[in-house]
Amino acid sequence: MRALLSVSDRDGIIELAKGLTDAGAECFATDGTRTHLTEAGIEGIRSVADLTETNEILGGRVKTLHPNIFAGLLARRDQPDHLAQLAEHGIEQIDIVVVNLYPFAQTVRQAGTTLDQALEQIDIGGVALLRAAAKNFPGVAAVSSPTQYASVLRDIKTQGSVSPETRQKLAGEAFATTAAYDAQIASYLNVATGTVFPSRMTMVVEKKADLRYGENPHQLGAFYTDPAHAGGSISSAHQIAGKDLSFNNLLDLDAAWSIASDFKTPAVAIVKHGNPCGLASVVDLAEAFRLALEGDSVSAYGGVIGANRTIDDAAARAIRPGFFEAIVAPGYTPEALEILRTKRGFEIIEVPPAETDEDELGIGKFDFKRIGGGLLVQTFDNLEEDRDKLQPVTQRRPTLEELTDLLFAWRAVRHVKSNAIVLAKKHAMVGMGAGQPSRVVSVEVALRKAGERAPLSVMASDAYFPFPDGIQIAAQAGVTAIIQPGGSIRDEMAIEVADRHHMAMVFTGRRHFKH
Repeated sequence: MRALLSVSDRDGIIELAKGLTDAGAECFATDGTRTHLTEAGIEGIRSVADLTETNEILGGRVKTLHPNIFAGLLARRDQPDHLAQLAEHGIEQIDIVVVNLYPFAQTVRQAGTTLDQALEQIDIGGVALLRAAAKNFPGVAAVSSPTQYASVLRDIKTQGSVSPETRQKLAGEAFATTAAYDAQIASYLNVATGTVFPSRMTMVVEKKADLRYGENPHQLGAFYTDPAHAGGSISSAHQIAGKDLSFNNLLDLDAAWSIASDFKTPAVAIVKHGNPCGLASVVDLAEAFRLALEGDSVSAYGGVIGANRTIDDAAARAIRPGFFEAIVAPGYTPEALEILRTKRGFEIIEVPPAETDEDELGIGKFDFKRIGGGLLVQTFDNLEEDRDKLQPVTQRRPTLEELTDLLFAWRAVRHVKSNAIVLAKKHAMVGMGAGQPSRVVSVEVALRKAGERAPLSVMASDAYFPFPDGIQIAAQAGVTAIIQPGGSIRDEMAIEVADRHHMAMVFTGRRHFKH
C-alpha cells in the first residue's frame, strides 16, 4: 500500500501518517508536509521527489504534476495493459492520496488581500491529484478532508485497505471539494472585475446540520452554509443554550437578526412566521424590548427575538417572563445569560461580528427566489435612504418628530411581506399589516392591530397607493403622516385626500416589495 500526502491543513495529519506507517504503508509527502511529519517524529516518510525523480520547482508551484505520479494514480488495476505500461516505465501504483487544498477562500476573506496574494493561493496540483484519484476510485482512495481520516484508518485496521464503499464516498466528496474550490475562485474573479451576474453561477454550500424536519414534520430538512460568507449572520452564529434549532427557528432567527441589525441605533425585533410583529429602536435595550412587545403582544407569543446590541441583565429580566422560542444577539453579559438560562428550552444564539467589510464572495451577496426549474437572483434590498432626497408632496411638511418616525417606519416596512403597511410612533411599531393582496386591507389590519395607539402615529407603505382609500381610512384613524414611494397614476388623488385631512406625506421614489 502506497500513500501520497500533501496538505495545507495539518489538523490530524500526524495521527493519519502514524496509522498508515504502522499498517505498513509506504508514505510519500511534499516538502512542507514531510518536514512537519518528520519533526513530529514520524519516521520513514519519503520525499515525493523519490517518485518524480525531480525536485519541486517554480517556488513550489510544481511539486506533483508528473507522469510518474499521475500514471500511478490513473492506471486501472483491472486492465493488464495499464499494469504492463507501469512496469515498462518503472512506475509504482499509488493507493491513497491525502490532499487538502490551499486556503483560497480564507485568504480572500482577509481585508486587504491583493490579487497576487489570491492567485498564489489557487491550488493546481492538489486539485489535479484529487480528481485523478477520485476518477480511479475503484482502486484509489481520494482523501480530501481531515474529517475523513478516522474512517480511512478504521477501514485499514479492520480490512487491511480502504473499502470500496468508502472509496466511492470519498470520490464523491473529492469532486464536490474541487467543484466548490473552483466556484470560489470564479466568484472572486467575477467580483474583482465587477461582474454581478456571471453567465454561469455555482452555489457552494456546506452542510452544517441535519434538522429534525423541514417546514412541516412530513418534510426532510438540513441546514447548509456558505463557506465564503464573511460572518455576522445566522450561518456563523453560535448556540449557547437551548434545544436543537428547527427549520422554522432558523428562518425566524434569520429574519429577526436581519431586521434588528438593519438599525444603527439599539433595536429589538420580535418575529413570527417571518414577519416582525414587534419592533422598536430606542437607547435602552430593555425599553426597546418592552415597546416591541407592546406592538402586538398576542402575536409575539412563541416568537423569536432579535437584538442588535449585547443583552444586559435589565433586558434579560424584561424578556424572562414571556414565552419565546429563541433570541439572537451579538452578545450577552454573564448576568443576562444566567437569567435567560432559567427559561426552559429557550434557544440562546450569539452572532459574532463579520470578519471583514470586503465585498461578499459566493452566494452571500445575492438574494435567491426559487421557481420551478430555476432561480431568480437579485441583489439585496439594503440601500440606505437619503433623507435629503425625500420629496414632500403635501401642503404640510412633516415635523421633525414625524420625520424620524417616518424614517423608522420606512426602514421597518422593507422587512414586512407585501403588501406591507407599518404604523409607528416614537420609534416603535404600533401596527403592521402584511401579506394582503389588497393594500387597503393591509392598512385595515395595521389599524386594527394598533387600536388606541393609531392616533398620532405615522404610516409607511412599501409601494404606492393605487387608490386613495388606504390614506382615507388612515386619516380617519388619526394617522398624521405617510411615507410611500409614489408613482401611481392616482397620486394627485392621494395627495388631495392627505391635504384635506392636514396630513404630511413624503415620496421616496423607491419601492420595497418583499415576496
